[in-house]
Amino acid sequence: MTKVVYPGTFDPITNGHTDLIERAGRMFDEIVVAVAHNPKKQPLLDLDTRCELVRKATAHLPNVTVTGFSNLLADFVREQQASVILRGLRAVSDFEYEFQLADMNRRLAPDVESVFLTPANHLSYISSTLIREIAALGGDVSEFVDPAVAAALKQKFNSA
Repeated sequence: MTKVVYPGTFDPITNGHTDLIERAGRMFDEIVVAVAHNPKKQPLLDLDTRCELVRKATAHLPNVTVTGFSNLLADFVREQQASVILRGLRAVSDFEYEFQLADMNRRLAPDVESVFLTPANHLSYISSTLIREIAALGGDVSEFVDPAVAAALKQKFNSA
């Protein structure tokens, strides 16, 4: 059985992320979406909320589990007994950073492979950063995220 870990901050999860998870679901037996605690990024949404939103966005996928993590990714992948790390590439600008991560992860966990997927063309411009900015300014993000995410962002910015 091949288990893949798809790590990220998912602040928030977008349709681009979900596209990658759906496609990975056809390639791997089990996908663990690993939501990073990562306080250095100062996430808008707390870890529990991000995990819950990922669960809602992927509820239609039976081979997906969602968990938060705050340790080194290489250690987390070993704890999960996974053999693959999944990363997304939206543009050439993502490549250098992702290449560095893959090399470091290979050094830290030589038995784990990194696999890269690109989102569907119509989703490649979507980023969590853009979604947060649009939502913060009162824009409609419903075509870019799951309905639960759109509602959570609306509530977050209306209560701020």
